[in-house]
Amino acid sequence: MKYSKWIGLAGALLLIVSAFMPWVTIASKNLVISGVDAAGTNYGKPSYVHFVLLFFFIVFTIVPRLWAKRFNLLFVALIAAWTLRNFLVIGTCKGGECPVRETGFYLMIFATLLMLVSAFSPDIKIKNDNRS
Repeated sequence: MKYSKWIGLAGALLLIVSAFMPWVTIASKNLVISGVDAAGTNYGKPSYVHFVLLFFFIVFTIVPRLWAKRFNLLFVALIAAWTLRNFLVIGTCKGGECPVRETGFYLMIFATLLMLVSAFSPDIKIKNDNRS
C-alpha cells in the first residue's frame, strides 16, 4: 500500500495522544484513569509499555528493509496484545462496579488497528531475481 508508512505513523501518534486522555471513569471511587495516570488503582502506568514498543515500531516503520518490516510485525503484535490486555483489565466490570469507558480508550484501540493495517501491508519493493 502506498501510504502504509504514513498510516502507521499516524496510528502511533494517535496512540501517544490517547495515552494522555481519560480511558475510564470509576464513579464510586471518583477516579479518572488514563494511560499514564492510574492513581488509586493497582494498574500501574499501562501506556509506558506502549511507549517502549512504539519506539521500535516507529524505527522499523521508517527503515526501508525487509527485515525491518518483519520485526515491525512482531512489535505491532506486541502492541495489539498489550492493548487487548488494557481493554480486558482496565475496562471490565469488577465486583459489580463497571467503569465508564471514555474516548481515549477507544482511540487506543483505533490507533492499534491503524498500526496493524500498516504493518500487514508495507510499502516495500522486493527485487525479483530469476536465476533459471
